[in-house]
Amino acid sequence: MVKKTIADFESGKRSPYARTLSDIRRVLEGAGVIFIEENGEGPGVRLRKDASAS
Repeated sequence: MVKKTIADFESGKRSPYARTLSDIRRVLEGAGVIFIEENGEGPGVRLRKDASAS
């Protein structure tokens, strides 16, 4: 069900509530995703470096 809901958001079939977007962001950040603000080339994401790999 979650995959279909996300796919509906991505395709524009449904619009998420602000709380839903906040929850999705929190889960992604917890999994190591870093959100990058607008920097002249547009916003983006990257994966956090694993501290044990340094």
